[in-house]
Amino acid sequence: MQTILDPVNEPAHDAFVEKKSEFIGDAAHVDTLDEALAFVESIRERHPKSRHVAYAAVTGGADGRVAERMSDDGEPSGTAGKPILDVLRANDLTDCVVAVTRYFGGILLGSGGLIRAYSTGASIAVKAACKASIVPCRRYLVSLEYPQLKRFGQILAAVDGTQSDETYAADVTLVASMPLDNTARFEELVTETFNATVTPEPMDVVNRAVALD
Repeated sequence: MQTILDPVNEPAHDAFVEKKSEFIGDAAHVDTLDEALAFVESIRERHPKSRHVAYAAVTGGADGRVAERMSDDGEPSGTAGKPILDVLRANDLTDCVVAVTRYFGGILLGSGGLIRAYSTGASIAVKAACKASIVPCRRYLVSLEYPQLKRFGQILAAVDGTQSDETYAADVTLVASMPLDNTARFEELVTETFNATVTPEPMDVVNRAVALD
């Protein structure tokens, strides 16, 4: 799967005109559907005189569960939100939202024309976006002694892992994450390196975005 990297405050953006109606596509990365709704509201505020702001959003997928939401925003049912969602699906995208704003030009487009226009608006926004591959990763809670930190960092590098949320006290507690395909090797290396004195505790599965060249 892939995602869009452009942030909600600087979304990917493009526009075109169809029979005097202007269609403006904006695409951004989000982690939740609530963030997607907030993004759409920000687009409405940016275009107070527009007739419609239709959108679609997709989140999740790391654990096999995908959440989707869409809205026609007053356009005939199935002519706006669904075409935008179809573009996201066709591009195998998740953790993103695309809003297509319409300034009505006075000429009716008909259902077929609307579907094509909203699909085009979504497509040009996605094309303008910076995209990344999605890598599902397992997170682990790990407790280490200070002298073990350097060697642990070498293990992470060997399995394409990352660490975060470090807490420094008598020992060091951190969260390590690595691609699902590398988890068995990670656990094996930790056991061998520290003679089974360190036991990573498996947590959840999350998405990691790896920018495309």
